[in-house]
Amino acid sequence: MARMVRPGRGSPPPRRLARTLLLLFVLAASLSGLGSASAQEPTAPPEPPTTAPPGEPAAGVPVGGSLNNGGERLAGVTVRALDTSGNAVAETVSGDGGRWELTLPPGSYTFEVDTETLPDDVSVQSTVERNVTAGRSNVVIFSFGEARSGTDIATGEKILRTVVDGLRFGLIIAIAGVGLSLIFGTTGLTNFAHGELVTLGAVAAWVFNVSFGIQLIPATILAVIAGIAIGLLNDGLIWAPLRRRRTGLIAQLVVSIGVAIALRYLILIFFSDRTEAFADYQGQQQLEWGPLAITPINLACILVSLVVLIGIALLLQRTRIGKAMRAVADNRDLAASSGIDVERVVRFVWALGGALAALGGVLYALSELGGRVQWEMGFKLLLLMFAGITLGGLGTAYGALLGCVIVGLVVQLSTLVISPDLKYIGGLLILIVILVIRPQGILGSRARIG
Repeated sequence: MARMVRPGRGSPPPRRLARTLLLLFVLAASLSGLGSASAQEPTAPPEPPTTAPPGEPAAGVPVGGSLNNGGERLAGVTVRALDTSGNAVAETVSGDGGRWELTLPPGSYTFEVDTETLPDDVSVQSTVERNVTAGRSNVVIFSFGEARSGTDIATGEKILRTVVDGLRFGLIIAIAGVGLSLIFGTTGLTNFAHGELVTLGAVAAWVFNVSFGIQLIPATILAVIAGIAIGLLNDGLIWAPLRRRRTGLIAQLVVSIGVAIALRYLILIFFSDRTEAFADYQGQQQLEWGPLAITPINLACILVSLVVLIGIALLLQRTRIGKAMRAVADNRDLAASSGIDVERVVRFVWALGGALAALGGVLYALSELGGRVQWEMGFKLLLLMFAGITLGGLGTAYGALLGCVIVGLVVQLSTLVISPDLKYIGGLLILIVILVIRPQGILGSRARIG
């Protein structure tokens, strides 16, 4: 029979033993705390550390920009960020070169410039609303100078400005479309993936400019070099093997559609589904000469396009490789029998087409998209490129130039009577009309011999 132990005799019950040990543990912890920090108030336990995406500071996400008033860098100007309730959460002052930066938690903010800190002759047009997202470039662009509404401009002046804008747009389409026309002329391939080469050029320039901090002009040169490499890889990995196997042109056209879709969604995966801005040449003020008004970047795009297109014309007319390209485009078999290395000419055409597409992508992003890059921008431009080279004559570089300029003019002039959101419809109508009335285009031949 078990013997019961009375309280106070023998071993204490387990519950009393647990209480005694807990009391001793608390007393020891208190005594050790008195030795290091006596007479201190008890502090709350530390909050768990917040995690930040790799490469971002724990406090938040960097947001920045450059205050540029028509080439004048604005230093000493206060920029602040407001939350959705309108309360100021952070502010900073622009430094040398107009650069400023804030660190904010991810979210939606309104950014404003303190007008009292601006120079007397400078005014800001509006505030900027932006979603701040971790792991992406968060650039805020302010527009300076007085905004003019369309009703303040006379009709003749408005038409003249639209014509200049159409010429600019047409030259940019020509820069991107000449390579497409040369590829068709030398290989017979209708390359639906050419629009993605345009996007890749703009994305490459953005990566060099924003991710690596290279100024946009050398970044564009590097993007053109990357376009040459992409063009050569396209030919070496896809189209040259198909030509060696004598794959039909219809099958190659289908392959080009598949390549276009694959490249487009690879860009979406590795770049962004959002519009990303270049770090340079933002918020420019228009230059006015009488009725004409144009921003410096648009003027530079026109000049660069003219120089490049004149260089392409001289290349085709004065150099051996240019004459070989024209010979292959005119009659591939006769050119081969004359001792011309046709495959070498085709490789050169693909490299040239990749370079022109990359340059066209950068110019298109700068002048038409406000200095921003989109993952499907080349796909949107592809219809206008096809319309231009079809109007001018498939396979002819000069026809592509003429047709693309006409398409650019029609597209921009159409905004005088229809919404700018619908202006690309003009390119589709031109394509339909030309295919019905004159399929060979303006400078194209009705039939090929040989």
